[in-house]
Amino acid sequence: MSKTMLLFSGQGSQYVGMGKELYDSSDSAKAVAKTACEVLGYDICSIMFSGPEEELNKTVNSQPAIMLCSLMALECAKEKGLGFDGVAGHSLGEYAAMVATGVVSVADGFKLIKARAEAMQKAAEESDGAMYAIIGPTAQEIEDACEKTEGYVVPVNYNSPVQTVIAGESAAAEAASKLISETSTAKRVKVVKLKVSSAFHSKLMQSAADKLGEFAKGVEFKPASKEFYSNVLGEKLTDFSAMPQMLAKHIVSPVKFTSELAQMQQADYTDYIELGPGKVLTGLVKKTLDGVRAVNVENVETLEKAFE
Repeated sequence: MSKTMLLFSGQGSQYVGMGKELYDSSDSAKAVAKTACEVLGYDICSIMFSGPEEELNKTVNSQPAIMLCSLMALECAKEKGLGFDGVAGHSLGEYAAMVATGVVSVADGFKLIKARAEAMQKAAEESDGAMYAIIGPTAQEIEDACEKTEGYVVPVNYNSPVQTVIAGESAAAEAASKLISETSTAKRVKVVKLKVSSAFHSKLMQSAADKLGEFAKGVEFKPASKEFYSNVLGEKLTDFSAMPQMLAKHIVSPVKFTSELAQMQQADYTDYIELGPGKVLTGLVKKTLDGVRAVNVENVETLEKAFE
């Protein structure tokens, strides 16, 4: 029996204008946006829809904006009759996944993402970090190159068998990227510096992890109503009793997305719907899994195609 997995977009997928069509087409989407603006204390919709791009790209804005776009896409998809069996998010996408499965309320979801984004923005300003996506080489080659590089740099996002993201001190991350390009046995190596303000999912974010863990102790968490796959575990999360500690660990731990996809395939998930800006996760699914359907929903056109 085929099962449907919802995927929620991560940081770096933001762009000016995202979510505008969804907002205009749905009262439910407008209601989520109203809650977001009330919790954040400012008009995030204005930054999402009109920019400027420099403001949207700031961690403190991009994280809640991506989450809002994802949740508006979810509301619009529900209006089309969306049913689903499981959820997963890439990095900050796990917060939208928590809302989608009732682990936290919409308001608490935005309270958490506000605290997370502010803490990570501050940690980014206090550190000199960078992230690079490495496409082509194996994860083992990338791990070896990071170990050989002077300074702090580590693999942090295991996105697919041929895509791993590294993060660390700016000079070390750049040096590791160069070393990988020069020494990899892969036929083709592509290096892309990510549009983020620091080295997320690395120890450079420890101060943010500590702050979020403390903040999250004041939030009510419930067990997920659907199967919930975890970046930290690389598999299904079944124990929701220690979510403050889990969310803190999430900030400084690698995203084991490749492992998650393998587990989903074993669990008979054949339909994947990415909700939020861009189609990065849709692409990763198509490159990693055979015989599955993967679509993204980020505007009215893609919404209609997904439910044809």
